[in-house]
Amino acid sequence: MAEDAHNIQFPQIVSREEWLIARKDLLIKEKEATRARDALNSARRRLPMVKIEKTYVFDGPDGRVSLPDLFDGRSQLIVGHFMFDPSWERGCPGCSAGADEMSDGLFKHLHARDTAFVYISRAPLEKIEAYKTRKGWRFPWYSSHGNDFNYDFHVTLDERVAPVEYNYRTKAEYEQLGKPLQVGTGKSIELPGRSCFLRFGDDVFHTYSVYARGLEQAGGAYYFLDETALGRQENWEEPQGRASAVRGSNPSFSD
Repeated sequence: MAEDAHNIQFPQIVSREEWLIARKDLLIKEKEATRARDALNSARRRLPMVKIEKTYVFDGPDGRVSLPDLFDGRSQLIVGHFMFDPSWERGCPGCSAGADEMSDGLFKHLHARDTAFVYISRAPLEKIEAYKTRKGWRFPWYSSHGNDFNYDFHVTLDERVAPVEYNYRTKAEYEQLGKPLQVGTGKSIELPGRSCFLRFGDDVFHTYSVYARGLEQAGGAYYFLDETALGRQENWEEPQGRASAVRGSNPSFSD
């Protein structure tokens, strides 16, 4: 253990028998959470859907493509809204950390279930391609530069383009909660999200979008850390005092 381990509030030391009793008590709660998650997933699948009437054209490595093209012949499409403003030279650190965990195996498994996954950002394609090469990524990533896609799915907020909305709350609702969105006239802000689409022939339907901490439900490193004694080692977690280096809520894993 680290030299300053005596300052960390490690779990209580007990016998194996006592640990097993506590573990079985926790298992009851875990099973309840699993059943609740199954019910939530069922409710999500029962959501109605909205037909996409607008034509979106994206820039990709093989030229310009439409939203139906992104399905690559599959029935479903998941879009990761990767924060990358056109003025930036590199993508969002948090989005990059999530993209680092996207493996070839994950894409293979999604494809086996008739589902495609792509990233879309507002940055021009040349910036996306340069950053993708620098990071060594191989997944499909398209540019929505010059179209309304990011604005319509509420991951680029700009009052000059559309009324501000994020995670299904308006700017006024955030202000009422005492958590105003930092969006002013004359500037835009990029925020994370993920959207799902279903395709029937040439028709595409929007079925689901998720934002903010809802993005965590897909798992990743955070969910592995949630199973450990020290957890995510971030300053909001309980119990306090578990980590020698307490971090802020930073999904980039850069600290």
